[in-house]
Amino acid sequence: MPWFVKIERGIIEKAIFDRYVGDHLAYVRDLVAKGHQAKSGYWAEYGGGMLLFEAASMAEAKAIVEADPLIANHCVEYELHEWKIVVE
Repeated sequence: MPWFVKIERGIIEKAIFDRYVGDHLAYVRDLVAKGHQAKSGYWAEYGGGMLLFEAASMAEAKAIVEADPLIANHCVEYELHEWKIVVE
């Protein structure tokens, strides 16, 4: 299955953002349980983060991203890219 990466940047106050972090973590755990091999994290030096996951297609990847509570609650702006692995 292809890999995809969602690169995000926070667009709201941290106190509001933090209200949705628990829901986001549950969402990522659900992706893992469904076999998407999801990994989520944030940048140490500035606001924003990344979600790396497998999906069958760009259309499925977009649907997965749109279901993220951080997206659904307008906490972040994002870019979505298919990641072509060169070396494993």
